[in-house]
Amino acid sequence: MQSVIFRDRIDAADRLVEKLLHFLQEKDQTSSTSVTVLAIPRGGVVIGDIVATKLDAKLDIIVSRKIGAPSNEEFAIGAVMPDGTYLLDNEAVRPLNVPHSYIENQVNLKVKEIEYRLMRYRGSKQYETQLKGKRILLVDDGIATGATILSAAQWLKTKQNCQELIIAVPVGPQDTVTKIERLLVQNDVIVLHCPEPFIAVGRFYENFDQVSDEKVVEIMKRHGYKI
Repeated sequence: MQSVIFRDRIDAADRLVEKLLHFLQEKDQTSSTSVTVLAIPRGGVVIGDIVATKLDAKLDIIVSRKIGAPSNEEFAIGAVMPDGTYLLDNEAVRPLNVPHSYIENQVNLKVKEIEYRLMRYRGSKQYETQLKGKRILLVDDGIATGATILSAAQWLKTKQNCQELIIAVPVGPQDTVTKIERLLVQNDVIVLHCPEPFIAVGRFYENFDQVSDEKVVEIMKRHGYKI
């Protein structure tokens, strides 16, 4: 029987902020004015709301969509970013012999889904504040396979040229965290708990109710977005 670690996302965010404050102080980054918090919808936006508020930082969202395997949409073999950039998990793709035509079709579909969500959640497909040269704090309510957060991180580093990237989540499996640390050398990865066996993020929350689109919009409006 796996143990509950967090009461809900608010509890997880409060604990994550405590860790982040110590982390930033140790790096002599006591001012958060240059920090932009990027949250992954939908659950990550609840985390991002609290983190950005307590750090007095700007909140924005980053939307990526996973590419599911042809025979099992729930099994992620990669993820797509707003500009069509995509990251494949070659270890997953290779044994499945996934055709390139399938990947291309999925990328086109996912970009349309991403554009819809960007408009729905923030009122624009464009990032008004350039991310280049910024210190980015990328947050979510947990990591499972890591495909979504990895694609977001690599997009921020290679396409948006952010100055510094910090990934911060409440919970994730150790093997995935190790993989992310290996692929994102020179970037900071903060995970409060890495319980084993892992199975699913929601197992470690007492309350892990689905976050609605309306809740995300409400949060983003409070942070100044015209939706």
